[in-house]
Amino acid sequence: MPTQSPVAPRTRTGGPAPDPAEPEKPEKRGQGGDVTVVDPAMVKRAVSAAAVGNAMEWFDFGVYSYIAVTLGQVFFPSGNPTAQLLSTFGTFAAAFLVRPIGGMVFGPLGDRIGRQKILAITMIMMAAGTFAIGLIPSYASIGVWAPVLLLVARLVQGFSTGGEYGGASTFIAEYAPDKKRGFMGSWLEFGTLAGYVGGAGLVTLLTYLLRDNHDALLSWGWRIPFLIAGPMGIIGLYLRMRLEETPAFAQLEKEARTKEKERREAEKKIGLREMIFGQWRAMLLCVGLVLVFNVTDYMLLSYMPSYLTSELKYDETHGLLVVLAVMVVMMCVQPFAGRLTDRFGRRPVIATGCVGFLVLSVPSLLLIRQGSLAGIALGMAVLGLLLVCFTSTMPSTLPALFPTKVRYGSLSIGFNISVSVFGGTTPLVVTALIGATGNNMMPAFYMMAAAVVGGIAVLLMSESARKPLPGSPPAVETESEARALRKAAASKPVTGVAGKKRRVAAESPA
Repeated sequence: MPTQSPVAPRTRTGGPAPDPAEPEKPEKRGQGGDVTVVDPAMVKRAVSAAAVGNAMEWFDFGVYSYIAVTLGQVFFPSGNPTAQLLSTFGTFAAAFLVRPIGGMVFGPLGDRIGRQKILAITMIMMAAGTFAIGLIPSYASIGVWAPVLLLVARLVQGFSTGGEYGGASTFIAEYAPDKKRGFMGSWLEFGTLAGYVGGAGLVTLLTYLLRDNHDALLSWGWRIPFLIAGPMGIIGLYLRMRLEETPAFAQLEKEARTKEKERREAEKKIGLREMIFGQWRAMLLCVGLVLVFNVTDYMLLSYMPSYLTSELKYDETHGLLVVLAVMVVMMCVQPFAGRLTDRFGRRPVIATGCVGFLVLSVPSLLLIRQGSLAGIALGMAVLGLLLVCFTSTMPSTLPALFPTKVRYGSLSIGFNISVSVFGGTTPLVVTALIGATGNNMMPAFYMMAAAVVGGIAVLLMSESARKPLPGSPPAVETESEARALRKAAASKPVTGVAGKKRRVAAESPA
């Protein structure tokens, strides 16, 4: 059986089954005859379940960002539109403060009791928090309790999200064959974009239908997107729970109870100190990569709609339609970019995105500020295609930084610390910078600074494309590939001091 948590319904080949009473030997990354053959049907089901859950999460973020101006009027009455927007984005950012706490709770649990169970819990909490926002009375009805309840709902969402991305990316990475991990992982961010498109499309439709009745939008129209989260959450939960009911997964879990007992007992002793300081180099790389990924992501998908409306006085409906069109283009490109990362590597693709944002952020924002529909569309399209360099690589790159025994926990902690400090605060910080300096080019400068940090991380990271995950055997799609790997490994035995050094290098998380 694999030394990893029994979430991946894979068939191990390459020799007799080990005796459960004997301690497991460290697995070799492609050096021995131990090879994993994946179940294609289960891979597709796992990818679908993870992507739908991620879509649920980002549907809420898309709705919240795109309807931020309206929410400011409902929950934060003020004569100053900028103050309303800052209050709304402040509540948006507050949810990110608890994300690292969620990661510290759900991450270790995911490494201990399994990925699927934790992802089901985060799905329930996210749907409940989003649905609750749609039920909160306005400030005019209950006064200060309205923003307080909004904050509580956002904190529930933030806490649950702390275990979502790390678990979902780990989930897919541990299912996928090595040569297709980039392609499979790209569907996770496809779900992100789908959620954003769904949220943005619904807000755009509501804004258009109620364009002559703003009071209706303020009283009940804004609630509709949040209330839809209830049935969406049920669907996502069903897909994730269904994974455990498959025969392949049930059999694997049954065998794991005996064959991995010692490994599980050892993992229970792994604490936060090991997950953070024991993986310090990989953790720093994770924070740097997530920084450039999320600053540019939140800048384009969360902040730009409000920037077009509040800073450039652009028509709200047309601005939303432009961003919506850009996201649809990104969705179409996403799987193909994922395949490119499998063929040419993660590092070249990420580096392209960093250089692109460093060079093209200012010209793109100047096109957007020019004000014409063509200029805004072109500028947003350039930024969107550069963002695909990150969305197509991160779900496969980040899990490969950490070994199996701490992957969910370490990734969740590093990811959410970076998102909380840098990504989720992007709309708030940029709005405040523009207000303080009066310089509407601040979004471009902020993205350029993030690109520098990301570029440094790329230079320091190792290439992980078409390689086994740290601590795991090679993963292939067919028995013939497994036989070929075993034959190649048998012809090049690794022994002695050289073999020990090679094993140490292979098991290094970064």
